[in-house]
Amino acid sequence: LTRLARVDAELARLVELRYFAGLSIEEAAEALGISPATVKRRWALARAWLFRELSESPA
Repeated sequence: LTRLARVDAELARLVELRYFAGLSIEEAAEALGISPATVKRRWALARAWLFRELSESPA
């Protein structure tokens, strides 16, 4: 999550809200001041980024 925050702090915040705080799309949108549609897109991006990072073998 720290690496994601260095790349995109808002994506990291979204992961915190959705995964750790358990907020819904709508609740996260309200907390971030963006539309639910934007949260859905950014949530998909964050999940893909995390999947890629966690799937890579260590260097």
